Amino acid sequence: MASLDSFACRRHLDVGDTRYNYFSLPDAASQLGDIARLPHSLKILLENLLRWEDGKSVTAEDIRALAGWIAERSVEREIQYRPARVLMQDFTGVPAVVDLAAMRDAVARAGGDARRINPISPVDLVIDHSVMVDHFGTPDAFAANVEIEMQRNGERYAFLRWGQQAFDNFRVVPPGTGICHQVNLEYLARTVWSSLRDGEHWAYPDTLVGTDSHTTMINGLGVLGWGVGGIEAEAAMLGQPVSMLIPEVVGMRLTGRLREGITATDLVLRVTQMLRSHGVVGKFVEFYGDGLAELPLADRATIANMAPEYGATCGFFPVDAITLDYLRLSGRPAQTVELVEAYCKAQGLWREDGQEPLFSASLELDLGSVEASLAGPKRPQDRVLLGEVRQAFEHFVGLQLKPTGKEEGRLESEGGGGVAVGNADQVRGVEYCQDGQTWRLEDGAVVIAAITSCTNTSNPSVMMAAGLVAQKALEKGLQRKPWVKSSLAPGSKVVTEYLEAAGLADSLDRLGFDLVGYGCTTCIGNSGPLPAAIEKAVQSADLTVASVLSGNRNFEGRVHPLVKTNWLASPPLVVAYALAGTVRIDLTRDPLGHGSDGQPVYLRDLWPSQQEVAAAVAKVDSEMFRRQYADVFRGDQTWRDIQIPQSQVYDWQADSTYIRNPPFFDEIAGQPPRVSDVRNARILALLGDSVTTDHISPAGNIKLGSPAADYLQRHGVEPQDFNSYGSRRGNHEVMMRGTFANIRIRNEMLDGEEGGLTRHVPSGEKMAIYDAAMRYQNEGTPLLIFAGKEYGTGSSRDWAAKGTRLLGVKAVIAESFERIHRSNLVGMGVLPLQFTGGETRRGIGLTGDEVIAISGLEGVELRPGMPLFLEILRPDGSQSRHELLCRIDTLNEVEYFKAGGILHYVLRQLISG
Repeated sequence: MASLDSFACRRHLDVGDTRYNYFSLPDAASQLGDIARLPHSLKILLENLLRWEDGKSVTAEDIRALAGWIAERSVEREIQYRPARVLMQDFTGVPAVVDLAAMRDAVARAGGDARRINPISPVDLVIDHSVMVDHFGTPDAFAANVEIEMQRNGERYAFLRWGQQAFDNFRVVPPGTGICHQVNLEYLARTVWSSLRDGEHWAYPDTLVGTDSHTTMINGLGVLGWGVGGIEAEAAMLGQPVSMLIPEVVGMRLTGRLREGITATDLVLRVTQMLRSHGVVGKFVEFYGDGLAELPLADRATIANMAPEYGATCGFFPVDAITLDYLRLSGRPAQTVELVEAYCKAQGLWREDGQEPLFSASLELDLGSVEASLAGPKRPQDRVLLGEVRQAFEHFVGLQLKPTGKEEGRLESEGGGGVAVGNADQVRGVEYCQDGQTWRLEDGAVVIAAITSCTNTSNPSVMMAAGLVAQKALEKGLQRKPWVKSSLAPGSKVVTEYLEAAGLADSLDRLGFDLVGYGCTTCIGNSGPLPAAIEKAVQSADLTVASVLSGNRNFEGRVHPLVKTNWLASPPLVVAYALAGTVRIDLTRDPLGHGSDGQPVYLRDLWPSQQEVAAAVAKVDSEMFRRQYADVFRGDQTWRDIQIPQSQVYDWQADSTYIRNPPFFDEIAGQPPRVSDVRNARILALLGDSVTTDHISPAGNIKLGSPAADYLQRHGVEPQDFNSYGSRRGNHEVMMRGTFANIRIRNEMLDGEEGGLTRHVPSGEKMAIYDAAMRYQNEGTPLLIFAGKEYGTGSSRDWAAKGTRLLGVKAVIAESFERIHRSNLVGMGVLPLQFTGGETRRGIGLTGDEVIAISGLEGVELRPGMPLFLEILRPDGSQSRHELLCRIDTLNEVEYFKAGGILHYVLRQLISG
């Protein structure tokens, strides 16, 4: 809390029987100038600075700079932001707790008190990323998947249970409860936070950072939060501020209302396309306009959730009466709701009709113009109208077929191969047998249909719509196609309860959408295996098949290694595509199938009216939330029976393949390495545009024959027990072998061949990237990565930076970086550098055979945004020199980089202090 109050704005607010202290924005404005039209999101940052002013990390000049944003709509100033709390999920949470345990080890080795390593800010970790869809389509699928989950992850879960008792301010929501963002929305968040300090109650905005990109979902509830890397989150929980530049804020005015039959999913895909096209990377987006009055809270949360997909730091919705209605519906205490209303109105954080904040730039969307859409086949921003999905699929696989005129019904391929000339009714396919019947599987077949992910399963309207489509389909006599692996994985148990209350759960079950777990499942890549006959058929004919999921991520190789096209859709459309069984269909015109009466059944015959959806949504009540969250941290008996040591320092097991003591802090007692130029470096990989953190550090399948698989097998792990990369993030040996191991990554050093391969230079041998990196390390050769635009887009995956460092990469040179990954690279002591003047890796003719130097680091004071130089020596002896932009963006990041990384910086301070 602030030790200074330069603007004399400390006040109190009485709510019920409680008096709350707070820092008043309107009173601060008497000295700062009119801030009434400052975006709500920046008002929250301004309050944060007022509350934490200490003359060092936060100064009066910082506060004036933020208040002065309103004049220029952009301020180049670094500020130190302290969120109220931290949210984690288990994939990113396990390595964070591993790091904390390793830091305790380091402090103990240095003779200090290990308990000094302890979260200062409250931390909630929700176990939601580990359940896989091994079983589906049966009433016992949920129980079977949970049993397997506990068997696979017992060691990880025991480690988290240890952390729960070893660390203060650290709570764990056990597996089988829900997805972290939905649990946050429905239970953890308060919109206005309060705490007791020195006997006094304080009120302030609920703010957080999370170790998952979709932390932004909570912006729909008026809570300012966004995803950071686990590295940055660990520093935040240990008391370090989040260093950031005052952001630009793009306003998006919403007007009108959605038309009949249009869902929140359709809306968010349109918003994503518009904002991605506009360019909002590194910026805040704030929604305003009278159309907000037409958006239920769940729709706002859906839009906020996909801020990473449209590229923004966050997508913020201000607090209004709809916020209060949701807080009441979800069972929040009356005192919390009263405090939210009183505080937000007192602070000017309440949305008023006709309010027009000032923004860096603005866009406008008439909700009435939104059309039914999907996104695919491999990026969430690639919106495709429902009636154009077939064409988009065929274009992707080179099937753009047209009549040749040679023979009626005869088609030929345009657009780069895919399927040979053939009959329109006989696209490429293969017959397979299952359960005694023979079926034909073709290109475009939907082999996965998953109602999954926090984005949509948090929204009762689209979930009820899915149930209604299923109910009407059964009434018509339709069933899902036999090759479709269907699943339902809600983000909380509340969803199951309200589907049952509306009488729709049974219909989903009868179509094969039985409950498979409460977690991310397919959206994170935990789709599980396809039935053996399906996998064999896909592989035998090299078919291009599809998944349709109600998620937010459809990057290459993420959902399933054999599924090359992946489509994001609303839950009711997921059901529809399961009925159709193919994406080679126009659902606006073609029948889904034929009913029991032999008549064609169209999507319009099944689609529920707004009145039907509203009637079902009315079944949702507060008691459902209160029941399901009454004892949310307790877990089931299996969780409670996990045996854990009662120790403050973790007892590392030498034979563990899940939890290992990482090498990051081995040399922490010595002086940090001197920042120096990089000399005689080699290129480990030349990568293209939109390389995601999924490409850099995959979360899903561990491929047999890969370096990670070889390591596990050498340690006695059978292939069926490999689990996933995400579940192995507590083991650096697995994760460094998995770095750049995505089956769809393309290294231009090998002419774009797919897979985590490279060419060792100068030997010319082709090998796995990990194997080449180890050979280079043995040779004492530093390494570089070159890439195109948007390097590191996607999930806030700390292992994409940790693995890069452990492979010996000193710098990544790209045309542009995704915000979180750039920060993570700095946080791990890897230098992010950006081409300038329009230069690219291709423009300067890189092949991977060059010897590279990075100069300009020695003999000068490292500073944000300084120019550095790329010096290239080619095999023919020619040389060239190119200027690069150092993407260490803030003064704090300079200190972190000089210390070898952000955790090294914190740990050195604790040891020396």
